[in-house]
Amino acid sequence: MRFVLFASAVAAIGGFLFGYDTAVINGANTFLQAHFGLDPQRDSMLIGLATASAILGCIPGAMCAGFISDRFGRRRVLFFCAILYALSGVLSAVPQTFSQFIAARILSGIAIGVSSMICPVYIAEIAPPQWRGRLGSLFQLGIVTGIFVTLFINGWIQRPADAAWNTAYAWRWMLAAEAAPAFLFLALLFPIPESPRWLLKAGREEEARQTLLRIGGDGYADEEVAAVKEVLAQEEGSFGELFSRTYRLPLLIAFVLMVGSQFSGINVIMYYSTEIFKNATGDANAAFTSSVWIGLVNFIATFIAIGFVDKAGRKPLLLIGNAIQVVALVTVGFIYARNPHTPALLGFVILYTAAFAMAMGPLPWIVCSEIFPAKLRGRAMSVATFCIWTGCLIVAQTFPTLLNSIGPSKTFWIYGACSAVTFVLVLLLLPETKGRTLEEIELSWRKR
Repeated sequence: MRFVLFASAVAAIGGFLFGYDTAVINGANTFLQAHFGLDPQRDSMLIGLATASAILGCIPGAMCAGFISDRFGRRRVLFFCAILYALSGVLSAVPQTFSQFIAARILSGIAIGVSSMICPVYIAEIAPPQWRGRLGSLFQLGIVTGIFVTLFINGWIQRPADAAWNTAYAWRWMLAAEAAPAFLFLALLFPIPESPRWLLKAGREEEARQTLLRIGGDGYADEEVAAVKEVLAQEEGSFGELFSRTYRLPLLIAFVLMVGSQFSGINVIMYYSTEIFKNATGDANAAFTSSVWIGLVNFIATFIAIGFVDKAGRKPLLLIGNAIQVVALVTVGFIYARNPHTPALLGFVILYTAAFAMAMGPLPWIVCSEIFPAKLRGRAMSVATFCIWTGCLIVAQTFPTLLNSIGPSKTFWIYGACSAVTFVLVLLLLPETKGRTLEEIELSWRKR
């Protein structure tokens, strides 16, 4: 089990870099606006672009990663991902113009898109069924850890009494700090193996068997090799097959979970929380403290998913999490309408964050990495991650405009309505996958 845990933890570092890269803009935003002379009223679209530019790279990164990983293997793509993170961290810190900054952030987005697709797939394919949910949650734990650590790094780098230095240099060091964990990720990838299911698909049975022996012993290796061979014999593995009638339902489920997670507004909190609380309280220090509390709760609540995903199951956690999200988001809207300066605003944003972290944060990645067949898993996860990053781009790009046009109350009510729709669709569409092998899940679609 130590072997599987180590390999999964290394893959989860991709999640850490994902979280760091997406959250670092939260602390850098104010200094970026000052450095490039952006006015919140006049340049809301450009501010949205600065925040969402990484997501522009996520979409092609996610789309290409599936095809590349199906062709060359999961492990090689992880190496490529680590190199991209290191390179983008350096390039994002040295731009002289706004256009150069956007280009560097798009490159970092490609790395995020690749890791968001390949890390959950690698963990799902190497983990035994009874541990797959908990090990799969390590990816989300990596994301929220990266987000949480970023808050402190941003706070440590900036100098509250030196606005000129912050505007000129602080945001550069915030972005450059990503290179250190990226090089660590690269070094730790060398001892981990290739995915045994990919090796079997590639005809490298002996290598796959050796990895499976290390995971679960002789009996486990024999059962897995036989099961994977059985389902591989029934598959063509074409992209067209992914859109066939057999896999229409899992594709719909992936779309609902991935888009639903973004349209609940989570990245509004992750990207803009400091600005939100600064505008609500008028106190920059209180705004930063509020963001730290959100990051801490996001981190702690992820352990609820790790503890219960293989016991309670995927579907109950998703239903409970979405129900709490609806209540919290609707209440946040009412608070903004009446008195945004009350401490209750932070309380209900924290409640929403906790609900998301225990359900809609980790579980879409876990479920989507489980419900597609081995030969199509890379392509399917590319489609799923395309959905999540398209949703993320829409939310990040439109939030400043919505805030200025319809106000925060109606904006958060829209996110609450989206969570309610996700609740209903999960209730109607999602089968339970806990404790089932990937091959059993695949065969269930064929029986339908």
